[in-house]
Amino acid sequence: MQELGDDNISLNVEIIEGCRLPVLRKNQENEDEWPLAEVLSVRDLPRTPLYYVHYIDFNKRLDEWVTPDRLDMKKLQFPKKEARTPPKNGLPGSGPGSPERDVSASAPSRGKTLPAPVQTPSYTRDRSVGQERATPREQHQPLAALTTVNIPLNHLTLMWRAWFLLVCGKQKLITFFVSWKNGSTRRLIPPQPGRKRKTCGGTDEDSQDSSDGIPSAPRMTGSLVSDRSHDDIVTRMKNIDCIELGRHRLKPWYFSPYPQELTGLPILYLCEYCLKYLKSLKCLQRHLTKCNLRHPPGNEIYRKGTISFFEIDGRKNKTYSQNLCLLAKCFLDHKTLYYDTDPFLFYVMTEYDSKGFHIVGYFSKEKESTEDYNVACILTLPPYQRRGYGKLLIEFSYELSKVEGKTGTPEKPLSDLGLLSYRSYWTQTILEILMNLKPENGERPQITINEISEITSVKKEDVISTLQYLNLINYYKGQYILTLSEDIVEGHERAMQKRHLRIDSKGLHFTPKDWSKRGKW
Repeated sequence: MQELGDDNISLNVEIIEGCRLPVLRKNQENEDEWPLAEVLSVRDLPRTPLYYVHYIDFNKRLDEWVTPDRLDMKKLQFPKKEARTPPKNGLPGSGPGSPERDVSASAPSRGKTLPAPVQTPSYTRDRSVGQERATPREQHQPLAALTTVNIPLNHLTLMWRAWFLLVCGKQKLITFFVSWKNGSTRRLIPPQPGRKRKTCGGTDEDSQDSSDGIPSAPRMTGSLVSDRSHDDIVTRMKNIDCIELGRHRLKPWYFSPYPQELTGLPILYLCEYCLKYLKSLKCLQRHLTKCNLRHPPGNEIYRKGTISFFEIDGRKNKTYSQNLCLLAKCFLDHKTLYYDTDPFLFYVMTEYDSKGFHIVGYFSKEKESTEDYNVACILTLPPYQRRGYGKLLIEFSYELSKVEGKTGTPEKPLSDLGLLSYRSYWTQTILEILMNLKPENGERPQITINEISEITSVKKEDVISTLQYLNLINYYKGQYILTLSEDIVEGHERAMQKRHLRIDSKGLHFTPKDWSKRGKW
């Protein structure tokens, strides 16, 4: 019961699950803000109640328990009963995602007002990934006096050609010409004012779905994509307060289905080698005297310096794989946990020291993927984030695809941090290829989208979507052109100078298997 009142009125109001109201929190600049939040749970303690809140339009990993003094009771909204959605095409519908609210008071909220939430891009049509859309780069106007270009190729072709142009204040451009048709002659024409510009391929730059928006049929092989239709109040709340893994203590971001009797502990202890979970430090110390592992089970297929990768079969090492999934679920909200790990391979990246091989991150992939997925889940543990390990995991997944002779793509949807890492990797990889092209025999070098895909093992759709996201590929009167500005070139060079961790193919000892033969399972 919270007191809601002013100088003349004093009322006791009970905050229940489903209520919405502004809650005080610190932003990235350590300033106070009052975003709208929904109360998911109430914990009545002897001294003061605690409220578990989810900040609307914020990532779930920011959910937390708050005290009553952080609540703005003047804008308390009570939930109404949800109305049933009428059946569609004879199928029962579900209730609305957010029930209508009753606003009990219209007085202004305390403290700083929060600006309107930023619309975020998504890899699927119904799910936000929490990453702000980058502002479009300035569109460079092509010169009308350029000579015509004859392209005698039968598919999408990128022809490299560089000029030093005096455009918009001495802007240096590197321009690539692209054509879809065979033997066509094109002339670059400046875009007309108000003329709508087409996009390459007709797909949204951030969407990897089918163009008709109809979900594909369920796959018969394993998938780690979460079915959000079964979310309930329990799985929306973090159930583990703290995890001790080796020399690190981790604060989980999301719910993970550890045994119920362990969720009330202040600290959950994990063996950093076999990932077994224990309820106390004494149990962990006793376990370490019996655990013979000093590295993940499975085969070490890569080593360079202190970095090693281990390949783990989800069927042969089921217990380790299940424990790894439990740990990963603490930091991945968009994936679900399957105890049947048989259809998956797990690639665990470790860092070596005198005590053993310490887990840094991992990715999993299906043994057989009908949709060319080379990654199902990917995670860098929080203590190792922002140090280049995420890109190293991604680069290693594509290195395996190169050995297999395939192109690959990660399973969608990606988390917000996963999307950032993949876009950054795709950008750097594609720009590295384009900028290393050199003239041959005095002629302009040529490269196709298919060739970029074959060199990098990045799927063609990801190559095109990356060019669109960077706003590099445009359409002018039947011709596609790609333009790199000096800012993009300089930004790429700076990024590559900071990228010290790279995969050396010489350190990889990997032989792909034909998993279609069930005997290999």
